[in-house]
Amino acid sequence: MIPASIVIVTKDEERNIKDALESVKDFEEIIVVDAFSKDKTVEICKKYTEKVFQREWKGYAKQKQDAVDIAKGPWVLILDADERITRALVSEINCAISEDRYEGFFLPRKNFFLGKWIRHGGWWPDYTLRLFKKSAGSIEERAVHEKVVVQGSISYLRNPIEHYTYDSIADYIKKMDGYSALASEELRKSGTSANLLDLIFRPLLTFIKMLVIRRGFMDGMHGLILAVLYSYYTFLKYAKTWETKY
Repeated sequence: MIPASIVIVTKDEERNIKDALESVKDFEEIIVVDAFSKDKTVEICKKYTEKVFQREWKGYAKQKQDAVDIAKGPWVLILDADERITRALVSEINCAISEDRYEGFFLPRKNFFLGKWIRHGGWWPDYTLRLFKKSAGSIEERAVHEKVVVQGSISYLRNPIEHYTYDSIADYIKKMDGYSALASEELRKSGTSANLLDLIFRPLLTFIKMLVIRRGFMDGMHGLILAVLYSYYTFLKYAKTWETKY
């Protein structure tokens, strides 16, 4: 068994959670903190671990920190319900932990959109700090795009987490409504306002950056759709920031 604790937070993830848990069954401990799912998420989780806890939703950062605090292992790996750990990554993690040279590791993410691996537009390798010593790491509290902060030396692993993101355009639009509201909250907290130029040019710059500068066009129609959707997300978060003035 791999001497690390997997921590996952869930909310109505019955469609994804089984594959996520199946991919980490070789780890010594699996912690699930569930926000009172109304589907079969908890039932599925209990087939893989006895350590399933239910908590009222506190936001991404606080919810994940609760899960980290419960973990007993010296190492922690944060996983989302729509992510999978490959066999090659399991072996690499085991070696990295055994060598004990670093306090944390960035892992690349292999992101899929509408069933296709997206290699451009800023979606690959999409490094994210997920594996760390519990004694050295914590989750920075933010409304959205929370991140792990590690005190000590950090390195990079080679094998990726597989991330099966939005299954449909409708799924993206539904989730972006919530994410854009949280992003708008972060902008307001930082003292950022929004005006007409923000609403016109920031979405346009997002589109150009993803499709042209980061070569999203090389992913074909998928890359074009993603550039348009991310422009829409950028518009929403600044429009919602502007809206709060009225």
